[in-house]
Amino acid sequence: MDRRTLVRILTPAVALLLLGGCTGAGVDVHGKPGAAGVRDPLFHKLGNGGYDVQHYTLTLDYDPATSRLEGTAEITARATQDLSAFNLDLHGLTVESATVDGKKAAANRAGDELTVRPHRDLDKGRTFRTVVRYAGTPTVIVDKDKDTSEEGWLTTADGALAVGEPAGSMAWFPGNNHPSDKATYDITVTVPKTLQAISNGELQSERTTGDRTTFAWKSKKPMASYLATLAIGKYDVKHSTTASGLSVLTAVDKTVADDSAEVLAQIPEIMEWATDNFGTYPFSSIGAIVVPDGEVEYALETQTRPLFPQKYVDTETLVHEIAHQWYGNSVTPATWKDMWLNEGFATYAEWIWLEDFEGTPAQESFDAAFDTEKNWEFAPADPPSAAQVSEDPVYYRGAMVLHKLRQKVGDETFGKIMQGWAAEHRYGNASTADFTSYAEEKSGEDLTDLWKTWLYGTDKPANP
Repeated sequence: MDRRTLVRILTPAVALLLLGGCTGAGVDVHGKPGAAGVRDPLFHKLGNGGYDVQHYTLTLDYDPATSRLEGTAEITARATQDLSAFNLDLHGLTVESATVDGKKAAANRAGDELTVRPHRDLDKGRTFRTVVRYAGTPTVIVDKDKDTSEEGWLTTADGALAVGEPAGSMAWFPGNNHPSDKATYDITVTVPKTLQAISNGELQSERTTGDRTTFAWKSKKPMASYLATLAIGKYDVKHSTTASGLSVLTAVDKTVADDSAEVLAQIPEIMEWATDNFGTYPFSSIGAIVVPDGEVEYALETQTRPLFPQKYVDTETLVHEIAHQWYGNSVTPATWKDMWLNEGFATYAEWIWLEDFEGTPAQESFDAAFDTEKNWEFAPADPPSAAQVSEDPVYYRGAMVLHKLRQKVGDETFGKIMQGWAAEHRYGNASTADFTSYAEEKSGEDLTDLWKTWLYGTDKPANP
């Protein structure tokens, strides 16, 4: 006799006990585990199915002397299916406990997948709260998009940097690590009082107790996990506002502060120009984090607070990362295959800036990109693998697509498309198909041939 048959002939109370519940618990067995991965076409294992995160509250304590991180992640999410279990992405670190809605939950690890099984199934549509306590030495993740690109938790001379594109956020907190699941964040970090901890959004409080200081940061608008950042170290922190009243916060490693000042002083001017071109700024602050060369090898558009190694503190890169606040951060790609919607747009922002301020027509930038053979290795909307998602065609062929669109529809309509696209998908996610449909709708043009040649084509046209 199987267990279910036995249950049917027992009293309800005994049957409930055999099913793992207790009288009055209302135990249900209708749920299924959420998927381990959202089947991203390039990064198959990133993200998880079955729920949508609404908010992360991260409470962290870091000791640079021992490289030990202690963390509590409180994750508020909504079930998108009946759930018996769900996964979180977490790389390394030791999970000490997990609860769901205040009750102990089973937590099992398999590589970077943390499976949480709540005390009882979660009904579709229900909002629930998961708390994971964890600790250990966070590590570097070698990025699949480049052989030598490092992300995750990078130790520095006096602290650490947490950077996440595309997979690194799971090195310092558990979550749904895919751009399609955006959430708001509260990040509170305690460090030695000789250091600062800089993160996204606005600083809510700074409190010193004994030899430790706690910094509390809040991001009120949705953010993809790869855009969350944390910089711990000795920084020259400056607060200012633009003419329109937007808060500007820059945090520059003291060893490179003097060399960065002139470029960073351009932030208000760039913000005014960007707002004129791209529409209303989607966030309530902007700024930058600057570190010495060697601590990180690339600039990154971390939300509201772009990150730069000293060698990339120049006007064009600053324009690029600020443009990302509209294209990539507010309007975030639906999958990593849509990366050109980030990088092509930010690269074209550079071309427009050069046209407006440096006397270099966008056509000249286009011509240089057209003549570069590396840009023709694959179509910008179809990177063949995760290893190529950040290669030149995504950036420069992506920008070439926008230039050809501008030529086709004219400057006025093109400007409306750029601003309207950012406004219509504000704080959301969008795909390449969404953009092509939007551009055709707003221009009233059949752009099939343009997309075929410049967005999806692999053969270099004879005549640009």
